Amino acid sequence: MIQSYLRMAANKMPVKLVIVAGARPNFMKVAPIFAALAGDADFDAVLVHTGQHYDHAMSGSFFDDLGLPQPKYHLEAGSGSHAQQTGEILKRIEPVLIAEKPAAVIVVGDVNSTVAGALAASKMGICVIHIEAGLRSWDRTMPEEINRLATDAITDLYLITEESARRNLLREGVQPDRIHMVGNLMIDSLRRHLDQALQSGARERLTRPGPYGLVTLHRPANVDNPEQLTEILSALVEISKELPLYWPVHPRTRTRLAASSLPDNIHLLEPLGYLDFLCMQAGSSVVLTDSGGIQEETTVLGVPCLTLRDNTERPVTIDSGTNRLAGTTRESILRAWNESRTSPKQGMIPPYWDGGAGQRVKLVLRSAFLTEGQ
Repeated sequence: MIQSYLRMAANKMPVKLVIVAGARPNFMKVAPIFAALAGDADFDAVLVHTGQHYDHAMSGSFFDDLGLPQPKYHLEAGSGSHAQQTGEILKRIEPVLIAEKPAAVIVVGDVNSTVAGALAASKMGICVIHIEAGLRSWDRTMPEEINRLATDAITDLYLITEESARRNLLREGVQPDRIHMVGNLMIDSLRRHLDQALQSGARERLTRPGPYGLVTLHRPANVDNPEQLTEILSALVEISKELPLYWPVHPRTRTRLAASSLPDNIHLLEPLGYLDFLCMQAGSSVVLTDSGGIQEETTVLGVPCLTLRDNTERPVTIDSGTNRLAGTTRESILRAWNESRTSPKQGMIPPYWDGGAGQRVKLVLRSAFLTEGQ
């Protein structure tokens, strides 16, 4: 399929790319692509916002913080079950692809917008490019794992962040020449905006003087299961006796906390914009999270991370970085917390997490869609 698009170079028309984003982590990943393609007459990049995250705190503020262009299309798919949301995005993105006639659709990460964009494009014979391809948790109870598997099954170009992804894709039968190491786009955004974030004043506004920990929790397996949530909260309460915890609360999590009585040393915050959250993250003594992207960011920031899960699709953050799997029981979380203090990890930054991923994505796109010399 890729070779057929070389005709774009022959007729001198810009290569049309539809870039799909819809959830908070997506925006951090697509911003460096738009920055890399800015001013390049060979490409015409169109941003489609699916509306998977639709309030200002979860998506709107990210456009301001990251300098993203306003989307040409906002699908306003909204919330719902996984099937409802994926189906709604599929239904709404098809007319966009018919109108735009892109050479390729670029999807990032592992959210419902990712698999819906890829599926719609593949059914229409449009090249699918998956950025952050090949990551595997080996846990099919995770909706994100199903999205990763389904998207990679119909992808044409696989752009990867770490070597475990290459091994996974080769094991699944993907041809080696379709896999390209580009590095981590989220780290491009982090490196570009870190100095600005540190000047945001978030720590002064939101925390009391002294060390603190940062908490994020949003995965259904953690927040929708009362027993599991109780275990996690019990551990957090114990940790907060030694270190105050600040918790920007995801909307789905806040409803689950309504019946919980938390101590004063666990401070619940409204969702934060990108710069404020990055500032808080960089200054924290430890981050307790179930987010995949935060595992990556803490590794680059050198901040200890306790992942409140039994697995991770980002093993490089454990093998090379500052991340530890803490599990989801009170006992396992407290054990990981104690280990992080008695045996702190001296993390290393993985290869290609250097702020140049956007430019490497651009090089892959030029190689795929433009003849040599253009």
